[in-house]
Amino acid sequence: THSLNVLHGAFLVLTTTQSTLHHEPHSPINTSGVNGFSHYFGHTIFLFSSSFLSLVFHRLVLSTFSRMNTNSSDEFFQATNHAEQTFRKMETYLQHKQLCDVLLIAGDHKIPAHRLVLSAVSDYFAAMFTSDVREAKQEEIKMEGVDPEALRSLVHFAYTGVLELKEETIESLLAAACLLQLPQVIQVCCNFLMKQLHPSNCLGIRSFADAQGCVDLLNVAHNYTMENFLEVIQNQEFLLLPTAEIVKLLSSDDINVPDEETIFQALMTWVRYDVQHRQKDLGVLLAFIRLPLLPPQLLADLENNKMFSDDLECQKLLMEAMKYHLLPERRPMFQSPRTKPRKSTVGAFYAVGGMDATKGSTTIEKYDLRTNTWVQGGVMNGRRLQFGVAVIDNKLYVVGGRDGLKTSNMVECYNPISKVWSTMPPMSTHRHGLGIAVLEGPMYAVGGHDGWSYLNTVERWDPQARQWNYVASMSTPRSTMGVTALNGKLFAVGGRDGSSCLRSMECFDPHTNKWSMCAPMAKRRGGVGVATYNNFLYAVGGHDAPASNHCSRLSDCVERYDPKTDMWTTVSPLSVPRDAVGVCLLGDRLYAVGGYDGQSYLTTVESYDAQNNEWTEVITNIHNTLYASSY
Repeated sequence: THSLNVLHGAFLVLTTTQSTLHHEPHSPINTSGVNGFSHYFGHTIFLFSSSFLSLVFHRLVLSTFSRMNTNSSDEFFQATNHAEQTFRKMETYLQHKQLCDVLLIAGDHKIPAHRLVLSAVSDYFAAMFTSDVREAKQEEIKMEGVDPEALRSLVHFAYTGVLELKEETIESLLAAACLLQLPQVIQVCCNFLMKQLHPSNCLGIRSFADAQGCVDLLNVAHNYTMENFLEVIQNQEFLLLPTAEIVKLLSSDDINVPDEETIFQALMTWVRYDVQHRQKDLGVLLAFIRLPLLPPQLLADLENNKMFSDDLECQKLLMEAMKYHLLPERRPMFQSPRTKPRKSTVGAFYAVGGMDATKGSTTIEKYDLRTNTWVQGGVMNGRRLQFGVAVIDNKLYVVGGRDGLKTSNMVECYNPISKVWSTMPPMSTHRHGLGIAVLEGPMYAVGGHDGWSYLNTVERWDPQARQWNYVASMSTPRSTMGVTALNGKLFAVGGRDGSSCLRSMECFDPHTNKWSMCAPMAKRRGGVGVATYNNFLYAVGGHDAPASNHCSRLSDCVERYDPKTDMWTTVSPLSVPRDAVGVCLLGDRLYAVGGYDGQSYLTTVESYDAQNNEWTEVITNIHNTLYASSY
């Protein structure tokens, strides 16, 4: 059949199918083939004159001949705004209800449309109209569960690309767009709802996004809820949540709260809002509260509360929490999801100073466990290396260190909230490579090097009296050792004494003002990082080398010390050797931050899971660090 349409002096030649058109110049044109075209579409085609058609085909023949002639040039024409003008014409047909071939019925609304247009923008309609389903041949199609006004808006969008977004209709519009599979509309509706998020509506939007399968909107609404949880629980939406949604909230590690008690009180507020129907679920819901992390006095009060005493499951959970407090030495055996602090309640740690590629760094970076991000936490007043850092009353104390060849006794205090530095009274002795730790209030500056010799002296800072005093000296001079507090004692681990790295460890009892030797490590270590977790002391990385070349034997070894047995155990090694590594505890994991691997200053961070005895690389890295102190 030949497909040919001639109107108003312009011509359009469509593809010839099934037969080939042969025509000699000036001969009559057989238009019988056109009738098949007319019958197929059910419309009449008017042919104005055979001479005009003859001219058209003469042009076709000449055009074909020109393409065969290598001396001529082809020309291509691209109409501007062709698609826009075409759809505008289709919209005009829709407005006048012309050429419409389907009627969409939603409720008591009947919405005319063209199948071709609907199929072009909607995979839902494309699948319907191009398959063998019953609706493919029906002139009227019922759209069950679709809001009529939303459907009308989406049909209008199919023709115009224009959509009006309103707060009061956005959810019905998005639901219809999800059904009709309109990805562009889904995206703009989700973006609109993201902008509308508020503590009073985020739970509803979160639930709606989940029901519609809008993953991006669900994640954004969930994160907003977690971030603003303290405000969310003050709103009616929270009190009206079903039990299943409360479980989802309570089971999240990402809730932004200062402590576990805040979450417990939120749960009790929800239960009391409809205590008659909700009390029966208290035992189930309480399992998602980390009761061992609540204050012991609160647990004691709950034990006598009738709401808890009458529920066997509540009693079991309270007993578990009380054991955790009453038997602290057995806590490693009591580990469970309920003893793991939520990310926002563990605080943050800071990587202070260190080295970048060529020089000492002055940056302070803060790591947020909940968001897994590093942010700028401040700037030091000057460049220092081999200094000590400790935290007292949520303030950072930077102690000693060296700038080039000059060793310092200077002490500065940094407030991360106000970002203000204060100069504190200096130590009595200049020290770099010293160890710093806080034990029962006071801060201790241990050993180090004064620029001339290795030190065994120890000074104690009294934050109340704001002064330094000497305490008993160590038995061995030590520099670049690790220092930490455990079970009311101060431990000095490894280090260098001027001739070699040390395996030895000694501990200080502040009540007797005496140092005593402990079991030595398996490995000699200078530049070792130490921290305590679950009543164990961990020694991480470092080096074992002569003073002339301390980078020749760097260590990835990690050892764990048990003060009960006075024994060391080797555990899983680091992923890479790290000398002068910063080590700290955050939540239920140890973190090894930066260091030096013998070739470069490391920006990588890895964390240790004691239960599984494995190190895992933290995805986000710091910017600069070597000899970094992290707390």
